[in-house]
Amino acid sequence: MLFQTFHLATLLILILVPVGRCANDATAGSDDEQFVYNGFKGANLTLNGDGASTVTPNGLLMLTNGTIQMKGHAFHPSPLPFRDPGAQNATAVRSFSTTFVFAIFGPYIDLSSHGLAFVVSSDMAVLSTALPGQFLGLLNSTDNGNSSTHVFAVELDTLFNADFLDINSNHVGVDVDSLVSRAAADAGYYDDGTGQFRNLSLVSRTAMQVWVDYDSGATQVTVTMAPLGLARPKKPLLQTTVDLSGVVQDTPAYVGFTSATGILFSRHFVLGWSFAFDGPAPALNISALPALPPAGPKPRSKVLNIVLPIATATLVFAVGVLIYAVVRRRIKFAELREDWETAFGPHRFSYKDLYHATGGFSDKRLLGAGGFGSVYRGVLRKSNTEVAVKKVSHESKQGMKEFIAEVASMGRLRHRNLVQLLGYCRRKGELLLVYDYMPNGSLDKYLYDRSKGALEWPQRFHIIRGVASGLLYLHEDWEQVVIHRDVKASNVLIDGDMNGRLGDFGLARLYDHGTDAHTTHVVGTMGYLAPELGHTGKATPATDVFAFGAFLLEVTCGRRPIQQDEHNNRTVLVDWVTERWRRGLIIDAADTMIPDGFNPDEVSLVLKLGLLCSHPLPNARPTMRQVMQYLDGDMILPDLSPEYFGFTVMKRMYSMELSQDTMPCVSSTTTMGVISDLSRGR
Repeated sequence: MLFQTFHLATLLILILVPVGRCANDATAGSDDEQFVYNGFKGANLTLNGDGASTVTPNGLLMLTNGTIQMKGHAFHPSPLPFRDPGAQNATAVRSFSTTFVFAIFGPYIDLSSHGLAFVVSSDMAVLSTALPGQFLGLLNSTDNGNSSTHVFAVELDTLFNADFLDINSNHVGVDVDSLVSRAAADAGYYDDGTGQFRNLSLVSRTAMQVWVDYDSGATQVTVTMAPLGLARPKKPLLQTTVDLSGVVQDTPAYVGFTSATGILFSRHFVLGWSFAFDGPAPALNISALPALPPAGPKPRSKVLNIVLPIATATLVFAVGVLIYAVVRRRIKFAELREDWETAFGPHRFSYKDLYHATGGFSDKRLLGAGGFGSVYRGVLRKSNTEVAVKKVSHESKQGMKEFIAEVASMGRLRHRNLVQLLGYCRRKGELLLVYDYMPNGSLDKYLYDRSKGALEWPQRFHIIRGVASGLLYLHEDWEQVVIHRDVKASNVLIDGDMNGRLGDFGLARLYDHGTDAHTTHVVGTMGYLAPELGHTGKATPATDVFAFGAFLLEVTCGRRPIQQDEHNNRTVLVDWVTERWRRGLIIDAADTMIPDGFNPDEVSLVLKLGLLCSHPLPNARPTMRQVMQYLDGDMILPDLSPEYFGFTVMKRMYSMELSQDTMPCVSSTTTMGVISDLSRGR
């Protein structure tokens, strides 16, 4: 009787004592047969991988924290006895069941960076060498497909990988020693009421529950899943035959989870987990599971709702103003450029640089204006070089390519008595020529503006000789023949040392030595034009010599080549000087305003040379080399009679009838300008 009483008490104790030990705070302890984690706060898990795995303060197991190319591992702290040495078949793996709740937070609602897997592994060392990305932190390229790895996994994969024969980018697979699944199915579940299959997005940022069962007798794995809160569906998602005796051998095995990220970051969460041998896994307490982080953006404050539209409108307005300013600035500094100008790049200035150099072409920088255009003084900011910028109108494209080529060529001219032509710029409707700046202005101002003071004769003779030297260089000493076509006092500029420099090459033409100049239209200034131009239209060195002759008389006499009195009567300077020569009073033609007198011999020489250069017949004029020899005293000027010059031709040349009928392109006062020439072809 006593024995029966003792036996009954023992039986009651065994019934009252549970197989597993429960812990507080929704976290279960464990033994070798089963365990349950309703959240992981305080749980003694084994966390490894790349250091990304952690338990959040509210009890979420976070396998990866959003860092790219990371792997995360979390395992039950002790290995479990998957083999029963006392069983009839000691080599068989015991039946087991597990369930867990997970969620994947990808960077986008429909895109992730690889998934996670439930794992049974005999050797933790295999997992330590696993790779992130497509290998899910489970295997590496060497171990994948190697039966010695002894790994069983149920993968929840969110990226398609053709190398692993994935069926799609949202599937569940059963893996043994390889990431090529033994069986796979679309993620989802079968509705118990209708039997219809319902898809589940693994990256939907919502919690889902998975059940995994292994039947040792049938060597069969069953996987079922459903949204969290829905009862386990009766029809499993997939079922396949797998003998785990080759995976779990003599030693106990570890159970847990692996996950990985690739080039996109994701966070992988496990909310709860339970496991049991030889029976169903303990049910999870859904209400005790920790909450997931917010799936969407945080709600905006009322202040933000007010400030954000205002800030957006302000930003749009500011961007609009900026675009308007940029477009306006581009229009303001827009230039006309064509493909053929690439070769002339070093001689091309940007309009922006010239605009800033001249203070926006300010009237304060204006040096002169007239029919030829406007000239402005400027300073190039990069080189701090003073320049003169000449603006002329430009509408026609005819001859422009040839003209720019000549500008670029003449930019290579180098002579102390030539104003350096630095380059050009083209805009719609404008052509800008850039020269060296001459601080003392043009010679004509010293001849006709008495407020500047009259030039002494040595200064005039020095300037005459300098211009002659520059013309000799253009005609004979440079690599090509350059015809200036507009030699006159207003185009002779005075530098800081009172040297005369021939400038304004806007009408110049050039051609190779030994060839003839091409026929062109008559351009230039009345009084400086050779008579043959009205008939041939061909500029030659002799036409420059004729203009130089008029220049010699102009500088010596202080009178313009053609003057018109109040009665509309015109006086031709050549005729006026010739008349005094005939009377033997040629010295009387000299400017009476020359201070301190002059050298009569030099004045007589220059006046006679001016008449010789102004001869109506081109072949009777001297060359510029001979002119230099006369001026230097190396040659004696020929003693020619007035009849030799035939000045009745000169008078007819300057008659009104001839100027209207044969010289439609000639201005009586100023250069017609570059574009007058271009608009009629070159």
